Formats: sequence, C-alpha cells, structure tokens
Amino acid sequence: MTDEKTGGRRYSSEIVDGLEQAPSRAMLRAVGFTDDDFTRSQIGIASTWSMVTPCNMHINELAAHARDGANAAGGKAVEFNTITISDGISMGTLGMRYSLISREVIADSIETVVGGEGFDGFVAIGGCDKNMPACVMAMVRLNRPSIFVYGGTILPGAKGRDIVSVFEAVGARAAGNLSDEELLEVERTAIPGPGSCGGMYTANTMASAIEALGLSLPNSSAQNAISDDKRDDSRRAGEMVVKLVEADLKPLDIVTLKSLENAVTVTIALGGSTNAVLHLIAIAREAGIDFGLDDFTRIGRRVPMVADLRPSGRHAMSELVAIGGIRPLMKMLLDAGLLHGDVITVTGQTLASDLADSPDYPAGQEIIRPLAKPIKKDSHLVILRGNVCPEGAVAKITGKEGTKFCGSAKCYDSEESALQSILRGEINAGDVVVIRYEGPVGGPGMREMLSPTGAIMGRGLGDKVALITDGRFSGGSHGFVVGHVTPEAALGGPIALIENGDELTIDAQSREITLHVSDEVLDQRRARLNRSGKKNTGLLAKYAAAVKSATDGAVTIPLDS
Repeated sequence: MTDEKTGGRRYSSEIVDGLEQAPSRAMLRAVGFTDDDFTRSQIGIASTWSMVTPCNMHINELAAHARDGANAAGGKAVEFNTITISDGISMGTLGMRYSLISREVIADSIETVVGGEGFDGFVAIGGCDKNMPACVMAMVRLNRPSIFVYGGTILPGAKGRDIVSVFEAVGARAAGNLSDEELLEVERTAIPGPGSCGGMYTANTMASAIEALGLSLPNSSAQNAISDDKRDDSRRAGEMVVKLVEADLKPLDIVTLKSLENAVTVTIALGGSTNAVLHLIAIAREAGIDFGLDDFTRIGRRVPMVADLRPSGRHAMSELVAIGGIRPLMKMLLDAGLLHGDVITVTGQTLASDLADSPDYPAGQEIIRPLAKPIKKDSHLVILRGNVCPEGAVAKITGKEGTKFCGSAKCYDSEESALQSILRGEINAGDVVVIRYEGPVGGPGMREMLSPTGAIMGRGLGDKVALITDGRFSGGSHGFVVGHVTPEAALGGPIALIENGDELTIDAQSREITLHVSDEVLDQRRARLNRSGKKNTGLLAKYAAAVKSATDGAVTIPLDS
C-alpha cells in the first residue's frame, strides 16, 4: 500500500491492515502493540548486542535509546537481535574462519527480519568489525529508510594499551623480551570495558567510512562507547529514521559512486584498515555500483594520509574524539576539493550542509596533520598486481616500512603453522612469510593474520620481514604486509606455486609483487599441484560454495543480481 503522507510504500500495512490481517494484529498485541500502534510506521531496531565481546556488550542500552527516539517521533519501534563474532577472541584459531562469514549471516538475518516483519524503516546498531558492514549491506539490499549507529570506541587501557598491545606482547614474550608476569599484566589491563578496539583498526575505520558514506548521523563515528554523546546519537537516530520514512529517503538515494569515493577518501586520510577495501566493495556490489580495486588506486593518487593513529601511529581513537572527531577532517578535505559536497546524507541535507558548522581542530593538536604536511602524500592502501596476484592484492604501506622489499619465501599452508614458526624463532630478517590456503574458499572464511603480524612485531622484525597471504589482516596489523592475494591458493592461484627459497620482490611504487621464477617452472609446479581442498561441513561448506573472490568483496550474492 501507499502512505498518503509520503507517496512511498508502507510495508507494515501489508502486515497489520485489513480484515485478513487480524491474526497478525493478535500476535502483535501480545508483544505490546495497542490499537494506535497499528497506524504508526513500524521501525525495526536491529541490535547486535551480545556478551561475546566488549565491542557489543553495551549495545542493548543503545538499542533502547534508539527505540525510545523512534517512539517519541511517532513511530512504533520493535527491537530484534542478530549475532556477532569477536575477531579479537577468535583470532589465531579455527574459530576465526567464522568472522567474515558472520558478515553474510548478519546481513541475511537483518534482511530476513525486516522483510518478514514488514518494517517501514530501521536503525541498525553495530560495534565490531563484521557486523558493521553487514548492517550497511542489509540497509542497501533492503533499500528501506534506515540509519546506522556505531557502538563507539573503547577507552585505552593502562599505559595506553589496547588489544594489539597484547598480540605484540605475545611476540615479545616468545623473543624473551618480556616475562610471564609482564605479559599477564598487559593481558589484565589492555581492555578496560565496553567499546570497539581503540585504534584506527577495522571498527573505527568502518564507522568513519559509513559516516562519510552518508548513512550515519554527523559524528556518530567518533564517540566513546560509554558516553552521553553515544546515547544521544542512538536516540536521535531513532527519531530521524521516522522522518526518513515520512520523506521516503532510502539508502540507494544516498549510496552512490560519489559517496563511495567519499568513504574511500576519509578511510585513506585516517590511515584506515585494509578491510575497508573488502567491505566497501561488498557494499557497492549490494548497491549495484561498479566499484572495485582500481577505484582505490585512482582515489589514492590524490588523497594524502594525515592521521597519526594506531596501529602505525601514536594515538588512540578516543584522543581523536576528544579533539572533535572526524568532522573537522572532513571539512578540511571538502574545502580542498577532495570530497563531494553535493551528496545527500541521512540528515536529508547535503554533506556540505552537514559540515558547514564544523569547528576546526584545536591549535597545537598533533593527531591530524595539515594536508600540506601529510604522513604520506598518497594512499597507504596500495593495490598490487603481478605474477603472484594477477587479479590483485591489497597492501598497507604507510611509508614507515619502506616501499620495496626483496626477500626469500618461507611458505606455510595455514596460519597456525606460520605462527608457531615465528614464535620458535625460525623467521629471520629478509624472509617473506607466505601464508596461503586462507582465502575466502580455502580457509574457508579468509582469516585475519593479526597473530602472525603481532608476533613478528613483538620479536622486533617488523621492518625486516614481509608477509603475504590470500587471507586478510586485522586493522591492528602493521608492517610490510600484503593480503587479499587473488586468485587464492585454493583456486589454483600463483601463490600456491611459491616454494621455500624462491625470491620475491614487493614494490609499492610500481604496485607489483614479482615471483622470480620462470613461467616454465611455474607451469611444471602447476601440473603437480594438489587441489583436493578441505572437507567442509555445515555453514563452512555453504560459504565456500557460494563466496566470490576477495577482489569482488567476498560477497555471497550473485554478482549480476
């Protein structure tokens, strides 16, 4: 049916209007609906609350504020939950196979509830790496008025520690540079309470990208998890989504090629996670927009990295929050002609209007540099190709690691075997650690390699060793690291053909990875390659059968849908 006020479709009318829907109304009365509620816009509150991770342990409270905001604005809010997986807890284990898979499960589950219950609009609240892009993928896929709320960043632990401090402490302990007691003290003090990991890791990267995309209210990405600002952000999101329903403003009115370019620009300026490449491409696929690896190269040539944030920098996200968040940075980028100011956001205004009253950063702050004096003059997200990755790979090169690495391969067919080799001291300066069969199909699930990269850093080899993988990296990884190598090993990609001792060159300036082995020898190796693969069951088998390449965002939807 059509809403007389907006001319837009009122999905909830199919559920609650008419004689034949009396059974539906009877069911809804049992969960608190009144006669008046059946005349209101129904607003779903998609909560990723759970107690499996500090990133999401407070989101039930934020969902309640969003609910109250929607009800106060004249809607009828209905809360529902979906799952989440903790990357930080599952990291380095077989459980990590489910991390990227959970992105698809969460997007599917939000679609299922919103579509099945006939909500007219919804608020999606996420706080950990994969549930955030999952929320946005569902928003774009459903194309109903909706807003994303970020759960907020965690505060630093003692001595400025965070989760990456613990991973790197493991490597330091293995190297004999830290005692058992010192490691335990780091473990006990690094995570002080609720909120997402505190550097410009994947959660804060994606929160910033989603705001730049136009799908969050201004400054939603730069608030502490436990704060009045975050509670107010949630309430205002509930209020605003009711207005979006009335205005019939939907995600596909907001997510465009221009807004995706804005999201990439902000991600680069902040020194964000390589996971943003995977997730923004996935969001573009859901929106039916032709956007891929080459767009990151195109945009990256003109956008500098200016944020001195962890993991490669010095500061935590909470420190950026304290000086104004990302709004002054976005205003700076807009004034320099690096953002599209004419795109529409969930405020119903243009981005330029949203940023018009943004204050400048305080004088003397050292977190965000001027565009004229950047940390790196172009993008730290470097898209590589070559005979190792003819379909592409993604490197995170801030410049501190250098721009070229030549070394000899040490090959591992799983993350576990590589990590144990690193901890035993078997990796030396000049080695290129090759971790394969960890791609979307081969893992399955494309595990993150924070445990190996953290151990490398902890052993003091961060500037002496490179690592390449068909898996991916946590936003907390840093060093000379290259992920998303495609085609992946499980599909017979060239990374499967590398042998111990092979010479490799990774050149961030020419954007190439070169395996110095002749085509003739590679053909001989390919002929004897065993591609029997792993025997997966359940969800892992379903995912391995459906997932597309990392180059296509590792989505499970048909690419022509």
